[in-house]
Amino acid sequence: MLAVLQGLATIGIVVGVGYLLARTSLLPSGTPVVLSRLVFFVATPALLLETLAGASISAVLSAGLAVTALTTTVAWSLYLLVARLWWKRDTASVVVGSLASSYVNAGNLGIPLAVYVFGDAALVAPVMLYQLVVLAPVAFVVLDMVESGRRPSWRRVLIQPVRNPVIVASVIGISLAATGAHIPQLIDAPLKLIAGMAVPGALIAFGISLRGAPIPGRGGRAADLSLAAALKLVVMPVAAYALGRWVFGMSGVPLLASTMCAALPTAQNVFVYAVRYKAAVPLARDAVATSTLLCIPVLVVIAGLLS
Repeated sequence: MLAVLQGLATIGIVVGVGYLLARTSLLPSGTPVVLSRLVFFVATPALLLETLAGASISAVLSAGLAVTALTTTVAWSLYLLVARLWWKRDTASVVVGSLASSYVNAGNLGIPLAVYVFGDAALVAPVMLYQLVVLAPVAFVVLDMVESGRRPSWRRVLIQPVRNPVIVASVIGISLAATGAHIPQLIDAPLKLIAGMAVPGALIAFGISLRGAPIPGRGGRAADLSLAAALKLVVMPVAAYALGRWVFGMSGVPLLASTMCAALPTAQNVFVYAVRYKAAVPLARDAVATSTLLCIPVLVVIAGLLS
């Protein structure tokens, strides 16, 4: 329990540093965008490549991957049923709301949580892989159909994951782990230096983004936001714990990691997707802000109960 709280405190302090930097206006206004892109396109792929190359295949393609797939499906399906069948929301809004209910912030918060709380970034790899390889492409197919009025080509659907540097780095890392090959020292040394930027860079960028964040609830449907937040912060971690313990027989750190990853807030990517497709933008924005704020006590409670 103490180690988990210390890890969460470390994360909170670094996020606070980012927020203070934003308050002092020491950095230019475009810093969060530049820093986030640097972390996403360069540092995070390096970190995952380094981590997965040295991990066992069983640790990546584990029960945690199945738990992620099932809990995501539970949250997605429940939102879809309520929003579509009961509230009669349009298709694009339902897709964005479903993402807000199930797509966790595995990059900005998941990796720091795995590194500083559990000491192993590989624990969050199944979550990122499932979201980037399965969840996001499926959502894009539906949103593309709504936007264009026709079905997108299979070529576009299939190459979507390949264009993501996180997925490419993860596949390379898993391949190295499976074959027992090692990264050459000449490449490994600079790779480790670059990977070291991932966690602090993501947390500082996240802290900066909190400056001037809008008050949740303005410009969106309160019922939709409440449902998305409840599914994200209550239903998903409860489902992850139940499935992990009683279906897949997980215990200890793997069970705690799966449960805490399920309780992570809505990823900022959901807001990016909503803006791109001009669908339920206020809901996506508010879901990110609300779940980020409320996830802190949820994570502390989970740590207290399961540590």
